[in-house]
Amino acid sequence: MTHLSPTTGIGIAVFGIGYVGAVSAACLASDGHRVVAVDTNEHKLRLLRDGISPIIEPGLDELISAGVSSGRLRATADAAEAIACSDLSLICVGTPSLPNGGLDLSHVVRVCEHIGAALPGARSFHTVLLRSTILPGTTTNVAVPALERVSGLRAGQDFGVAFCPEFLREGSAVEDYYAGPIVVGGSTDERVLAAVRAINARSQLRIRATDAGVAEMLKYASNAWHATKVVFANEMGTIAKSLGVDGRRVMQMLCEDTRLNISPAYLRPGFAFGGSCLPKDLRALLQIARQNDVSCPMLESAPVSNEMHIRRALEMVCAAGRRRVGFIGLSFKEGTDDLRESPAVDLAERLFGKGYDIRIYDANVSLGRLTGANLAAIESRIPHLAALLSDDAAEVARHGDTLVLAHHEPNGALALRSLRDDQLVIDMTCVPQTHLPASGRYTGLCW
Repeated sequence: MTHLSPTTGIGIAVFGIGYVGAVSAACLASDGHRVVAVDTNEHKLRLLRDGISPIIEPGLDELISAGVSSGRLRATADAAEAIACSDLSLICVGTPSLPNGGLDLSHVVRVCEHIGAALPGARSFHTVLLRSTILPGTTTNVAVPALERVSGLRAGQDFGVAFCPEFLREGSAVEDYYAGPIVVGGSTDERVLAAVRAINARSQLRIRATDAGVAEMLKYASNAWHATKVVFANEMGTIAKSLGVDGRRVMQMLCEDTRLNISPAYLRPGFAFGGSCLPKDLRALLQIARQNDVSCPMLESAPVSNEMHIRRALEMVCAAGRRRVGFIGLSFKEGTDDLRESPAVDLAERLFGKGYDIRIYDANVSLGRLTGANLAAIESRIPHLAALLSDDAAEVARHGDTLVLAHHEPNGALALRSLRDDQLVIDMTCVPQTHLPASGRYTGLCW
């Protein structure tokens, strides 16, 4: 890799000059790199050569005009020419939807083949960065094989590959390029990560290095989350309007809570939700929506998805084929004895009904201390709970050929240190890496 220099920059080939490619090419040229934009659309190439942006985007015309005038930005349809004078390639071609909803990867494959054909003539170790939105596994299972097949070279040995998602919004893409939320390098190759750092030298963000699969999935998780927020706000606003309430004010105040609402809270894979509030209040909200003839498909799907998650846990325990099961944690969350609508109680009840030999440890649950609705809730679900509870986490851990971690708590963590090699741990609470068992087999519910 050519060293980054304030005077020479890096030679970069940008494949595809749509929204992502045009913005990336213009910004990279503005940063002092020598950029060749590659496309098969002659109209786009002519515009770019004339210093005109092929898309409407605030600030882009000025950047492209300056880049072309300085000689740092030019355009070609010749992939081999672009690779010959570059140290790095950015793949920014489209991945449109197929009729069945899947992705059309034909443009990505074609560009990989063009790059692969030119790689043997590359002047140095060449890095290929994919920015096109692609599903997890595509970099490893589609892009790399195409590059290797055509070039006759080996990824990681003769050239580098990474997936680096873009988080550009149309209408503010130039601003987002320099002040985006995160910069991700989907590779474990330090040479590739050095290239990612070099082209993002103006960014104030630390490069988050990960594997390609996580980087690919992150892009989809981000877009799905944004879509979910739009739908949630619209459904809440519609319910509020039906009740004579200003939904704008509701959502404004909801967003002012940066501790729970607009925060990492609840945004970690784990077990199902439960307790005395969330299930009850969601049911009430959906009931009043139905009463007012308001359809809320996303909110209505929440309890359905929650139930499916409990079934997923049940299927995982049953698939292990072990009849002795230990539970660490029973209440609906850590730090409470509240058993009302606890998903752990639900799971234990279903397993007991299937004849599993169950032992349960929960530091906060004691039948002698349960009262009122909490006691009634457990007596109606597991009236024989007293025979299943133990006050010894180590004893429960020894009992379970399968150990279900519904909570992460101190005594349970200590018990994990003495597991047998033949025990299976199913983690539903995302136990910290430092507390994972040294022995036995481990799997997460959804990781």
